[in-house]
Amino acid sequence: MSHAAPELIRIATRESPLALWQAHHVKARLEALYPGCRVELLGLTTRGDQILDRSLAKVGGKGLFVKELEAALLDGRADLAVHSMKDVPAELSQPFSIAAILARETPFDAFVSNRYASLDEMPPGAVVGTSSLRREAQIHANHPWLAVSPLRGNLGTRLRKLDEGQFDAVILAAAGLIRLDLAGRIRMQLPAEVSLPAAGQGALAIEIVGERSDLAAWLAPLADPLTTGCVCAERATTEALGGGCEVPIGVFAVPEGEGLWLRGFVARPDGERFARAEARGPIGEAETLGRTLAEALRREGADEILASLGG
Repeated sequence: MSHAAPELIRIATRESPLALWQAHHVKARLEALYPGCRVELLGLTTRGDQILDRSLAKVGGKGLFVKELEAALLDGRADLAVHSMKDVPAELSQPFSIAAILARETPFDAFVSNRYASLDEMPPGAVVGTSSLRREAQIHANHPWLAVSPLRGNLGTRLRKLDEGQFDAVILAAAGLIRLDLAGRIRMQLPAEVSLPAAGQGALAIEIVGERSDLAAWLAPLADPLTTGCVCAERATTEALGGGCEVPIGVFAVPEGEGLWLRGFVARPDGERFARAEARGPIGEAETLGRTLAEALRREGADEILASLGG
């Protein structure tokens, strides 16, 4: 069934500078596809934006950035929501679905510091800021002489805290810095061997109410097949392990010929215990590959680590 070109599309978005960049990016893509369409933004403040004095893991995890936007989809104030894929819980609640995953910006973590060029250069006791248990576990494991301190707030707030001297360095997603024209702040992109990314990191997701087949058809041209395969594999691993923001999990897929190479770990935040594994398989079976990796991680002790964290 064909759907006539849309006349009006309303995008729900958080109001942080990065979220607005992402929404405007999707708006521009839609306007290019459908020149006669009016695309409007509906800015919303989420619980994740409001609670800044506690870590995400302690106040309910990733869903905090999604719920208010989903409410706007349900009551018809908006047609779609744009998210950073890594903020979207591995298991979406009913009746929502991801209509499109856009081409990925760099998936890696960025080392940002005014004093040092790399983690290796930092002296014992120097303080690294991060809000991510995944990053914290890897810093403790690879650079045990460094101190890790929690860092919340939007990108501008985090950089300001660094510039005020509250931290010697901070670790941020490189994609956000690049999108906001702050790539100059990146001293080093951390390779996957040093800081394995989060599932979906660097990719944008468009969420809709599942029954909106008209929207799904309009959004289909925005999807990037390669990114979609990689991200589906990564998210299938996280979902199979039942992990969210509260658990240090890294999962990262890269295309390899016709297939995918998928790496993952589950760890304790203190970096004392790691379960690591990898798997390879065809991109067309991305979700199966993700579950295969989850099983491999279980064989390496992931369940014991998760149980020790109450996960």
